[in-house]
Amino acid sequence: MRFFRRGRYELEEIRKGPLRSAATLYATGRYAEAETEARAVAAARSRRPGDAWAPIALGIAALATSAQGRHAEAVAAYDELLPVLRKTFGAEHVQTLKLRSDRAQTLPVLGRAAEGAAECAAIAEAAARGTGPEMRLLGAGARNGLAFALNAQGHHQQAESVIREALADHREADRFTVVLRLGLARSFNGQARHEEALAEVEYADRLYRTLENRTAESAAVDLARATALLGLGRTAEARSHATAAHDAGLHAFGPDHRNTVEARELLDRIDAA
Repeated sequence: MRFFRRGRYELEEIRKGPLRSAATLYATGRYAEAETEARAVAAARSRRPGDAWAPIALGIAALATSAQGRHAEAVAAYDELLPVLRKTFGAEHVQTLKLRSDRAQTLPVLGRAAEGAAECAAIAEAAARGTGPEMRLLGAGARNGLAFALNAQGHHQQAESVIREALADHREADRFTVVLRLGLARSFNGQARHEEALAEVEYADRLYRTLENRTAESAAVDLARATALLGLGRTAEARSHATAAHDAGLHAFGPDHRNTVEARELLDRIDAA
């Protein structure tokens, strides 16, 4: 396959290749179907000696598994796949680094935030040694994962600094900017800077509403907004948005996904107050 020999990952190749259906299903939030489709592609392509699509397909299946809240299962799949991708593409190929990034960003959900932070920092450094838009996006994603892991450890000022650096390098008005802005809001909430957090949420929400295929961000927007409102003493509003976040998480990801669990925990805090 030409694009593997070229040594680059291009999203357009996924859209046109055997994983186009799985990628579309994932992008539109149909995670269970995406997992099934990716596994079917992996099974079919694995019968072809040396076929590089099979491990990529299994990586998409693991990503879809995590999106359904089966985080431990996803990390186990990443652990099994990582040596395969290193052998197939090389240690610093974007495909290998992306799998490492997906794995690292799942670790904080399993209580392994320090490990996830260290891995995301290493991936960001590796991406900085590469060239091209794919590596730049990968580096920004790793820094977002680093910020999430830092926030999970209570290192909110460090998380803020990391996200500001990522935003300075990523100026497109796209889904990734929404994710970064919500991460910045999380860091502000952790520092009790709730007015600033709310302003970031409103910015992210306006951008989010311009996007197509809105899925994961709905729960995250309402969750960040509810946290800020609760910090400002606006309890009734906070409960309304926490409920919306929980319902959106259930619909998009199921009861075990981190967004759904966090919204449930926030509702419990509000009700216990």
